[in-house]
Amino acid sequence: PGPGSFPAACPHLRLFSIPVGSLLASYGWYILLAAVIVYLLIQKVSRSWATRPSSQPGEADVSIEPDVVVRRQEALAAARLRMQEELNAQAERYKEKQRQLEEEKRRQKIAMWESMQEGKSYKGNLKLNQQEVESGASTSSAVPKSKPNKKPLRGSGYNPLSGEGGGTCSWRPGRRGPSAGG
Repeated sequence: PGPGSFPAACPHLRLFSIPVGSLLASYGWYILLAAVIVYLLIQKVSRSWATRPSSQPGEADVSIEPDVVVRRQEALAAARLRMQEELNAQAERYKEKQRQLEEEKRRQKIAMWESMQEGKSYKGNLKLNQQEVESGASTSSAVPKSKPNKKPLRGSGYNPLSGEGGGTCSWRPGRRGPSAGG
């Protein structure tokens, strides 16, 4: 056998016969990228181990005192209680407002029913009640709102179907019937 051939008894040695230069030429960038990633991972792990507090008895204790923990928990419980009380008060105010609205609706329905029994129009009563509510609201506001004078968009003589008063453009349909050509 020559210098480049292997004995038949060791076929697994042929796998390693690839020269290092061709291996680097084929997979060099991948090998370099893998080495950089491994290096960065090692740096990150070593930093996390360095900043991690150790629990050995010889080092400085950074333990939290129990009375500080108890005070924090009591303060947290008191803050939660205050927030719950505020929420309950808001719910109570909302319920009271809803009761007042329901009472007002009930009064309006009673008034409407009574006016219907008397033979009057209940819609007129409803409009009067709404005007009273609006007038009560407007007296509480400082400045009453006034409607500005509105101009009509077009003159009163405008009719789009007649073709008059619309300006310079007018359209007329073409003649019906057979064409005069050829």
